[in-house]
Amino acid sequence: MSRLPSRPLRLTLAVLLILVGMALCAGLAQHQARQRALHSGTNQAEEQLGLYLNNLRTLIDRYRTLPAVLALDPELREALAAPVDAASQARINHKLEAINGAAHSSTLELLDRNGLAIAASNWRGPHSYVGHNYGFRPYFLETRSQGTGRFYAVGVTSGIPGYFLSSAVRDAQGGFLGAIVVKLEFPELEREWSASPDILLVSDAKGVVFIANRPGWRYRELLPLDAAARAELAATRQYDKQPLQPLTHRTLQPLGEQRRLARVRGPEGRRDYLWQALPLPSEQWTLHLLREPREAAQAGRSAALGAAGAWLALVFLGLFLHQRWRLARLRQRSRLELERLVEQRTAALRTAQDGLVQAAKLAALGQMSAALAHEINQPLTAQRMQLASLRLLLEQDRGEQAAAVLQRLDEQLARMSALTGHLKTFARKSPGGLRERLDLALVVDRALQLLEARLHQEAVELQLQLTRPAWVRGDAIRLEQVLVNLLRNALDAMAGLSDRRLQVSLHATADGWQLDVQDNGGGIAAEDLPRVFDPFFTTKPVGEGLGLGLAVSYGIVMELDGRLEAHNRDAGACFSLSLPAAPDEDSR
Repeated sequence: MSRLPSRPLRLTLAVLLILVGMALCAGLAQHQARQRALHSGTNQAEEQLGLYLNNLRTLIDRYRTLPAVLALDPELREALAAPVDAASQARINHKLEAINGAAHSSTLELLDRNGLAIAASNWRGPHSYVGHNYGFRPYFLETRSQGTGRFYAVGVTSGIPGYFLSSAVRDAQGGFLGAIVVKLEFPELEREWSASPDILLVSDAKGVVFIANRPGWRYRELLPLDAAARAELAATRQYDKQPLQPLTHRTLQPLGEQRRLARVRGPEGRRDYLWQALPLPSEQWTLHLLREPREAAQAGRSAALGAAGAWLALVFLGLFLHQRWRLARLRQRSRLELERLVEQRTAALRTAQDGLVQAAKLAALGQMSAALAHEINQPLTAQRMQLASLRLLLEQDRGEQAAAVLQRLDEQLARMSALTGHLKTFARKSPGGLRERLDLALVVDRALQLLEARLHQEAVELQLQLTRPAWVRGDAIRLEQVLVNLLRNALDAMAGLSDRRLQVSLHATADGWQLDVQDNGGGIAAEDLPRVFDPFFTTKPVGEGLGLGLAVSYGIVMELDGRLEAHNRDAGACFSLSLPAAPDEDSR
């Protein structure tokens, strides 16, 4: 007759089974969450990459037609049609210098039919192009054969890299007289891009990186160059004396077209990046964005912790049910022993359950912090890049429009940066914040702007009745947080309805202002009304809410000497926010 394993062995096997199951659940959840975060990250990276590409394309397009226009100048034609003397050369030098200053290009140069620079805008400087022959450059050869040329290279005279755009200068019969060349340099663009935490690269058709927002990444080979390519680079002196170094990388996981997770051994050591590429066909360039997948790793860790907690909860539930079954059997043997065991086991289970609840609360707070940081950091980076793009408006003498847009974007950046400080209110009472005189109606406008996309997507009928101005004292950012919580709860309450109506009204009361947010979502159950502002109380399904939004909002309003109340009205719920009126500044 076979003997059962000893009790210590059974316990060891059970613990191993629990640990293995927890590891499997955590690993699977981590993998799924990481994959979702990777694809989400690549989508966001593609949007930002499009902004960077537009910046680069706009900068080049500004100067693309400049050589063609200058090629029609009769004075330049005359200078190339006959041997140039000192007087005409000085006159052309001054003219190119003036045009270059007005156009804000890097340099302008005039080449004769053999590629000799007979005049240049930098004729005064130590690296003047005048007297140097550039007939070997591909842009000159293309201009002579095709009428136009373009080429990115390191200047053989100045040693400064730039993009050369050229156009043929022809006589009345169409004969080739020479070429007018404009050089564009990108140091300001690289400085603007350096504010991004991501790595931005621009590579040519051979896969050589020539623009980078971090100096150590410039002049790197993304693909091995064959002997013919190296010979061409040497002949054209495209990168002149700059040594080209390989950038070792391999694909860890394809994520779609021009998207992948790659391991790169670069100037900063070996790291994994979300690598997003976007071609610029007009120039035969490719723009690359490399982003460290921190959000994916963090999402994976959070999902693993959640899955492990859920597995342990199921294990505890199974142990609880198993214990009850055992207690039912033991009841037949000894009632007193049964009661003692029940008390011991119940106490142990309650302690474990309390620990799980507390751990779940802390995990939820951590997830909220991570979600808020992810939500803010990416728009901040995108908006900074948009600010850089708007500088172009200033260069086009549209100063008032650009200044207004820049001011709005700067205000958005300030508000999003201030939002990070509000996480403290979820863990402890805020010591009190800013008390400034502000228009509550304007705060409502900003909160609705944050939810504009969702209102449009869910086809919500918005009914606004706002009395303006509604002067109160408080913190605009914190009040905006309260309004966003109230509006989101109202939208959640109307989920599944075909006819969604959201009413927001603001009117004066005897001692201040009252703001009502009402939905048609069916209202709040009578037994839940007294508890809606309790921390961690929620009527949403598990995983869709932590029950902290209304509790935090209630605390903010109380600190501002206001009231926040919930009640049912007609077919839905209504939340009323009351704040004392701010005295007129003239009366103080």
